[in-house]
Amino acid sequence: MTDSPITQPFARSILHNIARVLVGKAEVSGLALAGVLAGGHVLLEDAPGTGKTMLARALAVSLGLTFTRVQFTPDLLPGDVTGVSVYRPTSGEFQFVPGPIFTGVLLADEINRATPKTQSALLEAMGEGQVTESGVTHTLEQPFVVIATQNPIENEGTYRLPEAQLDRFLLRLSVGYPTLEEEVRMLARLQGQHPIYALTAVAAPGELLAARRAVQAVHVSEDLRRYMASLAARTRTHSAVALGGGPRASLALQGVAQALAWMEGRGFVTPDDVQRAAPGVLAHRLSLRIEARLQGVPAEDVVREMLRSEPVPVESGHAQAGAVTLR
Repeated sequence: MTDSPITQPFARSILHNIARVLVGKAEVSGLALAGVLAGGHVLLEDAPGTGKTMLARALAVSLGLTFTRVQFTPDLLPGDVTGVSVYRPTSGEFQFVPGPIFTGVLLADEINRATPKTQSALLEAMGEGQVTESGVTHTLEQPFVVIATQNPIENEGTYRLPEAQLDRFLLRLSVGYPTLEEEVRMLARLQGQHPIYALTAVAAPGELLAARRAVQAVHVSEDLRRYMASLAARTRTHSAVALGGGPRASLALQGVAQALAWMEGRGFVTPDDVQRAAPGVLAHRLSLRIEARLQGVPAEDVVREMLRSEPVPVESGHAQAGAVTLR
């Protein structure tokens, strides 16, 4: 971690802890932490066995948050996630029994193996931090984070997440396969007991909430706001896109860019922060046209093409204030 651009002590300690479990995944770990710091939820999409669950567990343990894992299956019911009201004969009343969603970090493992009805049980909790059952609203304690994993949608026995569900995730990230050298290091590290069992917290929930407030205070210039809004608007007019990102997309882009800047010890956002965040923030919010899907065009490539074609703000002599001018 000596050559890492992360200089903020809180973020650096978290990522160093995660690196004890995951080999060679500094970039995806950093983006996942940025999503949590921005107050959002993270979707990890990749082939089985690439470390998605380990990343979620390591992040939860490092932040000192309670962790609950729910294996999503076709027979999972919404009440199995949110909780149900149970009739108590002794009192003659219904009592709410909280489900596993009442936790610090909920790992929705293989979320796209459950039916859309069960997937939708997460919508209110992710969007509003609460659960409503039998007309009664139950508030979730903060911080509350959903980290979901899913296998590629082409796999047998999976259900495509609807657009409304995808939009609730601040980021969609891919862990990716390790390089040959990384896999050799992984084999050596995992020869004995898995390091996840020896991992301990290096932060507390209160520190995460304080870090979120600090992230929100990171300066964003007017030109950068226009740049992010223009990128979001471009997703709605691109020839390969049938349905682009809504205003939540630009809000998410700003939040993740602020988190990335804060993690590097800066009080202002730069265009590089926006460009680093954009693929993970925007790609899963795009519904590609049938022609692009038949050609196998990844949504991330469409976002990168937008980044190349959109005029980029450049820093002026007042970078410390986050001032930029268009190039």
